[in-house]
Amino acid sequence: MSGPDEEFYVGYLPAAPPRLARTLKNRVVALFFLVVLAGAGLPVLHQLRPAARFEYGSAVEMAGTLAAHPHPRLLVPRPARAAGGAGVSSLPLVAPWKHGADALVAGLDGRRVRLRATLAFRDGVALAEVVPGSLAAEATEPVPAPEEHVLGRRTLVGEIVDSKCFFGVMNPGELKPHRGCAVRCLSGGIPPVLCVRDAAGRASYVWLLAADGTALGPEVLEFVAEPVAIEGELRQRGEDLVLRADPAAYRRLE
Repeated sequence: MSGPDEEFYVGYLPAAPPRLARTLKNRVVALFFLVVLAGAGLPVLHQLRPAARFEYGSAVEMAGTLAAHPHPRLLVPRPARAAGGAGVSSLPLVAPWKHGADALVAGLDGRRVRLRATLAFRDGVALAEVVPGSLAAEATEPVPAPEEHVLGRRTLVGEIVDSKCFFGVMNPGELKPHRGCAVRCLSGGIPPVLCVRDAAGRASYVWLLAADGTALGPEVLEFVAEPVAIEGELRQRGEDLVLRADPAAYRRLE
């Protein structure tokens, strides 16, 4: 039961007791400012997410030379960079949903092609989701593939991610919450990438291949979305870094 000094409000009375009214007023004011702070803070938190985006619904037309192996890529000439030795940009190609683009580019390896694709971006790296049925061969001369230069044996530490989601189709598209999705994407032929960060948190992206330079299979799936150390042969392929390594030598870190 209520004590003699405890205020009690009956709903049909015109006003609440003074002390109870003050308490309710203070709580309403506090709740108001909490909502305002949350509204101001959510956009700031959103800006802290990686600068990745997917231009959904805005497919663009592009042309270049098709390199089908080990993963489909569109080689686009970059005359402005020719003087610096990097005259070709390599744009990875994937299919819609959780599939690689191997079936879409069959029979077009080394050919000059035109296609429509939706672009994804992250940290200056781009990836293209090909619009099915848009690929067409052209009669113009193809551009040569960029040369590969061996940089030596290296051990790199990072996280294995699926390039499609990580580069913008999903955001953030990384770490254990994304593991299930990444496994399905890589199983469908999406190329795997090793995300390596330096002491300041800046990321570098290294395309992963088997030791013989072919595409990786399901043996890489158990290491997805976890910190790993990979020893292999690091190569520079035009603007891209490529690591050739046997998945049997991948080492999971604690």
